[in-house]
Order: sequence, then structure tokens, then C-alpha cells
Amino acid sequence: MISKTQFNKEIDLIIANAIREDVGDGDHSSLACIPESATGKAKLLVKDEGILAGVEFAQKVFEYVDPNIEIDVRIKDGTQVKHGDIAFYVTGNSQTILKAERLVLNAMQRMSAIATKANHFASLLEGTQTKILDTRKTTPGIRALEKWAVKIGGGENHRFALYDMIMLKDNHIDFAGGITKAIEKTKQYLADNNLDLKIIVEARNLDEIREILKTPGVYRILIDNFDYEDTRKAVTLIGDTCLTESSGGINEETVRKYAECGVDYISSGALTHSVYNLDLSLKAV
Repeated sequence: MISKTQFNKEIDLIIANAIREDVGDGDHSSLACIPESATGKAKLLVKDEGILAGVEFAQKVFEYVDPNIEIDVRIKDGTQVKHGDIAFYVTGNSQTILKAERLVLNAMQRMSAIATKANHFASLLEGTQTKILDTRKTTPGIRALEKWAVKIGGGENHRFALYDMIMLKDNHIDFAGGITKAIEKTKQYLADNNLDLKIIVEARNLDEIREILKTPGVYRILIDNFDYEDTRKAVTLIGDTCLTESSGGINEETVRKYAECGVDYISSGALTHSVYNLDLSLKAV
């Protein structure tokens, strides 16, 4: 996984680019009718039910646009919220509050939706050894926000991007000439380039799992699109040799059954690509 420093840089880039995109050469709506010296106060109003996420990000946004803005946080990230709750109050320059408003809402609505879904999946796995993982199926440009939201909701992050973990999937294997060749070439590449990256290898059937197990150095086997029976067989075959991960169309109805097969992880792109934004508003008070 990426370091905390790298992650913070990603967040800073997201904020800077979003403000650039939204404000351009000025918020002319506010500039036209609100005095430059005017101050005001607004509240972040919850109009839905779910897990709140993005409060800490909102603080970073307001600090970026104006370090003098004050935020009174009433509800922290990861808290279950309901209609009518107030997450925070923000006080300061009125133009600045309006400049940051849309970015704060866009981010918090989506982050809260993802955190809510991750929390639901995590709750379905309670009592098992299995943890829910996100994927790289994220919105381009805001991956850091979406993966942050998964963590807030009680899920765990898979690799952040292509550079922080090796993941040999079906196309890599086929292009490389087979599983064994793909793994051996990867291990040589890591050694040649002095890289310390974990290796995950996808298996499409039990025979491929057997082949993967013949080559040491694999961190986790991705048991992809297996049914329950073959997943249990795969877990038995793998034993303690390496970690296991199930994936492939797993949803709320099936996630518990896959967990009961004994896998260590279940990854689901639905955590980030299939959510409905939580309804939040920033209202003047």
C-alpha cells in the first residue's frame, strides 16, 4: 500500500484540481452580490441515513481555500447518521464558504455512500475471518477519496494503484505464456529493479491453483469466479501456503456464503462503482 505521505499528496492534488476546475477565474455569482468582507455561518445538514464520511476531507478543503475559516465538528467520520443530524458548522468569510461548498458536498455525499456500502458488507461478514476489500474500479481522479471512504466504513483497501503491488491476472498470464512463466518473470523483474512488492496471482480453476502453488513467493491467490464448492476446494488446496481472496460478481446475497468457504478476503468493485450518494446540504444559518 502507499505511504501516508503519498496518500496525503493525493488528497492535496484532488483538492487543488477540484477548486481549479470549479472556480476558474472566480466565483462570479458570489463576487457579484456578496461583499468581500462579509462573514457568515453554515451547517452541514444530513438529509438521509447512513455512515458519514468526508468530514476530515471537508476540513482540509476549507483550510485550503481559507485558513481562517472555523469548523465546529459535531459528528465524526464513521458515525451512523440520520435525517436532521448536523455534521458540522462552518464560520468565516461568506465568499469562501460558497467557494468550497460544492466540492465539500460532492465529496462527502459520495464518500458517505461508499462508507455506508462498505459498512453493510463488513456487517455481513461479522463472525467470519474474512475481510472485505475494495478494488481499482474507482472514479478517475478521486481514487484516494473513495478508498478513504471504504476504510471509514469498515472495509480494507486493496492495492492503491498499479505501482504498489503486483497483480497477475488472466491477461498478464496469457500474454506471458502461462502462470509459471508469469510468476518467474515477475520475481526476476522485482530482483533486477530492487523492488519489494507483494505478488497476487489470479486463478481461473483448480488446476491453475495447483500450478501457482508449485512456485514459491506468491503472497495471495485470487480465486476468481469460482462457485462455492470449488472455492472450498481451493482454500483446502492452498492451506497456509499463502492468503486467499475471492472475487467476481460477489454481492450482498452471496458474500457471506463465500466467506464461509474460508477465504481471507473478498474483493468487490461494487463498494465504489455502484453507490447512490447520501443526501447532504450546506445551509446558511
